[in-house]
Amino acid sequence: MSRVITALIFLPVLIASIRFKELELIFALLAAAAIVLGVYEFYQLARRREMQPDTVVGMTFAVGVIAVFYLVELDLLLAVLPAFVITTLIVAALRGAPFDKMLSSAGATILGVLYVALLGGFLISVRTGFAQPRAAQLLFFFFFVLMGSDIAAYYMGRTLGKHKLAPAISPGKTWEGAVGGMIASLLAAAIAHFWFFPELKLAAALPLAAAMNVRGVGGDLTESALKRGAGAKDAANILPGHGGLLDRLDSLLFNAPVIYYFGNLYFK
Repeated sequence: MSRVITALIFLPVLIASIRFKELELIFALLAAAAIVLGVYEFYQLARRREMQPDTVVGMTFAVGVIAVFYLVELDLLLAVLPAFVITTLIVAALRGAPFDKMLSSAGATILGVLYVALLGGFLISVRTGFAQPRAAQLLFFFFFVLMGSDIAAYYMGRTLGKHKLAPAISPGKTWEGAVGGMIASLLAAAIAHFWFFPELKLAAALPLAAAMNVRGVGGDLTESALKRGAGAKDAANILPGHGGLLDRLDSLLFNAPVIYYFGNLYFK
């Protein structure tokens, strides 16, 4: 029940922030908050394995990366990311830790930003880098396909699942669930084409949805592996019934660059 209540609270706000141009900043702030908290959760997972990521440096540059995506000045990443790596290494060196500690701490700091902020930031650029209604169409397609895939995979796996997909990483995921998720993603893409996105031809929408589904499964398994390696059931307990932000962002992160670059190539 808490899972449903959480969705009922956040979904209308998300939909409105995508639909109305005047609420563009609201979407950016929601995405930024989710990304920053996701970076923090990643660092907390790292600490469960006695790594010491630098939260201040990581969170500061995560905000900087988000700002670059909001402004859609992606060339600035070529300046921000090297500065981030250099700062992280200098701070780690000044701590005077042994090589293995320095390597694990600096690596965790850098990976947290690259994994969550760099990948997730593309969604903000989709919202701010495309004129309406294209931005809304791309984002609605994005969430419609991935949410439909996730829901179908979950219920198909629970009802028909017998063959484990990756038992060493995520014992609950099955091939039956994966097939259900793929079918649902293709169906969602077809519905999106006829319902609100006729400009996206089926010949492009279906392969895009299939690719998103595969990457979504990869993102889900990656986050499961991180949690399993850290000895955690959920990344955090921020969202009632949903765990942490990383638990909700897993499939989105791997697909955010896909929808951004697809939109640029297909419509520009």
